[in-house]
Amino acid sequence: MITGAFGQVGKALSRLLSFKFNITKTDLIIPKAESGLILDVTNLMLCREVIDIVKPDVIVNLASKTDVDACEVDAELAFSINVGGVKNLMSIFSGPIIHLSTDYVFNGDNGPYSEDDATDPINVYGLSKLASEKTVLNGHNNNLVIRTNVVYDYCEGTQASFLNWVVNSLREGKEINVVNDQWNNPTWTDSLAVVVKRAIDSRLTGIAHWGDKDWISRFDFALKIANIFKLEKKLIKPINTDELKQVAPRPLKGGLKTEYVQKALNLEPPPLEESLKAIKARLES
Repeated sequence: MITGAFGQVGKALSRLLSFKFNITKTDLIIPKAESGLILDVTNLMLCREVIDIVKPDVIVNLASKTDVDACEVDAELAFSINVGGVKNLMSIFSGPIIHLSTDYVFNGDNGPYSEDDATDPINVYGLSKLASEKTVLNGHNNNLVIRTNVVYDYCEGTQASFLNWVVNSLREGKEINVVNDQWNNPTWTDSLAVVVKRAIDSRLTGIAHWGDKDWISRFDFALKIANIFKLEKKLIKPINTDELKQVAPRPLKGGLKTEYVQKALNLEPPPLEESLKAIKARLES
């Protein structure tokens, strides 16, 4: 069973896992022409109803409040979804839960980070996700937290994709400001989906980090997108994070080291250009 199944990660995961498993997709809203069960993870009774119907072997929990500034404005809502939702699932389901988290559990002073680095979130989103991790790992010893970062795909109907925003803005001839002082290793949804599938197959538990190969600034990421999609790079303007005057502070040097997962699951993180070319080819096919 996948919660938050119709976001960009959920779509990639459903595509991959449906070859091998019976998937039940759940989300707050089921898009037209899709099938799934409505589930609000903050509603304990609804969680019980859905889990009783589905009787899953594994739950992949993608349900999350990920809008960083919105979390800062309404911490109560952020914690009710990101922590309360997990508590509800765990109070009913005793099987393994794979829970997605973020590099925002770190302060961004000295990334990329490994699994045993000390956490120190600097915004409400990071605090809520760290609390959710502790809930997951304190509950059952068969659970897994996968931290990832700057997850992207070209995905209709999502508000969360950096790739969508860059491509659509440049196609419309719009100038965009992109930060040149935030560093991560952007992660393709298909790459993350492979990690989840292998983690299920190998029954991996604990904390695992996954990001793709290239550790770059958001600005350089945007330039690579423009290159691959043959769009006008001159429209992309570098800016410092503090110039954006965002509500929530952002970790600057984030990103994740992946050696543990590479060894445990026999995987290599894909290069950014290779992933962008694959996405472009899929859109054109």
